[in-house]
Formats: sequence, C-alpha cells, structure tokens
Amino acid sequence: MSVVAVTGASRGLGRAIASIVLTCEKDTKIVAIARSADKLKELEAEFGSERVAIVTGDICDKEVAKKVVNTAVQKFGKLDSIVFNAGVLDPIKPLEFADIAAWRNLFEVNFFSIVGLLSEAIPELRKSKGNAIFVSSSASVFPYDAWAAYGCSKAALNRLALSLADEEKEIGALAVDPGVVRTGMQVNIRENLGQHMKEEALQQFKDLHENDQLLPPEVPGSVYAKLAVYGVPDDLSGQYIVHDDEKLKKFFL
Repeated sequence: MSVVAVTGASRGLGRAIASIVLTCEKDTKIVAIARSADKLKELEAEFGSERVAIVTGDICDKEVAKKVVNTAVQKFGKLDSIVFNAGVLDPIKPLEFADIAAWRNLFEVNFFSIVGLLSEAIPELRKSKGNAIFVSSSASVFPYDAWAAYGCSKAALNRLALSLADEEKEIGALAVDPGVVRTGMQVNIRENLGQHMKEEALQQFKDLHENDQLLPPEVPGSVYAKLAVYGVPDDLSGQYIVHDDEKLKKFFL
C-alpha cells in the first residue's frame, strides 16, 4: 500500500496525478491538498473517504504543512511520497519592471512552501524510504520571455531535488518537467498573464493551443503518479528530467 500526498490536487495536472495514483493499485491512498475543498470532495466521492484524505489551506502556512504529514500518518499509518505540484506563474514581466513583492510571493508558493513541507515530511519519508517528486518546468533551463521569476523558482527546485538526493540517500528525489499541458495556466497565459510578453513569444503559446498541441494532463500526470507509487529509480535520483524521457518509459500512461 502506497500513501501519496499531492499538493494542488483540485484541478489540472494535480487532479490528474491524484486520480492516477488512486487507479495505479486498488489499495493506494492519497492526501489531497488544495486551498478549497470543493473539487477535492469530488475526488473523495469518486474513490471513497477510506482512500482519500483532504487537507485544505495555504500550503505556505507551516501549520498546513504539519497537517499534511500528520493526516497521512494518523489516517493511513505512513507517508510514502509527496508530489509537489502547487505553483503560480505570475508575475510575467520583463526584468526591467520586476515587482519584488510579486517575486517574493511567487517564491513563497513555488519554493519556500515546498522546502517547508519537505522539511516536515523528511522523517516520515526516511522511514518509508519514500520519494519527493517536484513539478519542474523547461523554464528552469531555457529562457521564456518575461518569465524570469517563474524560471528562477523552478531552477531552485531542481537544485533542491539534487540536495535532497545528496543528503537523504534513502529518499528518491526527482524534478520532472511536465511539458506544455492543457490546463488553466495555459488559458491564463493566452488571455491575461501573457500581456507583458513579446508578441512573437506569446504567439507560440497561442499556436500550441490553436494547433491542438497541448498535452492532456493525464500524459505527464501518469509519470508523476507512478513515480510516487512505484518509486524514483536510484540512478535518476537528484536529477532534472523531462516527463517523456525514455528513462521514464515504464511510467508512461
């Protein structure tokens, strides 16, 4: 029996990951985390309260992080893996117009909340010889116009995975790039957040949508879910890797 926690589990990629975790094996359990319980209750209704535990709140809150770990242990007896999916994209602005307060907020969500939850979870993950799977991005290794804040936060996440693998040899750590996924984030880029991008850069995102080239969430979602349930391969721990890399073939949908 695997017990997996997923942050940002109410929609998009997080919801796909949560659902696939629960269908990998008949006895997998999940701690689903999001700001609102509404969508999480749909997951609970589909798979049953005996397999789904819900934690609502701001993942930046240390007490919420503690509750995630405590809920897993108290309800299911252990914690095997965490998929760190929750994140924000805003601000998208050129560096010339960087809003430091907005950058700090992004880093609170995309990086510091993850460090906080990871720190709380390490003792339990150590016991279970578990896994920490981080949702990274190609923006961590390639420049996207006006995406400096987001890209820097994801690059920091890659480095966090490397440090975890070095410090905790019994915990698998992997930063996985999901590709360009058909989620609300993409809608927000096209309709709102992309307004400060260069026209040709924004058009690339619009073209992906118009040409039906966005990935269904289940495609990368399968990789995250199966890594969480079956474990990060030892020879990959600490790395940054793209979801469709052949090294991850056994985790594909």
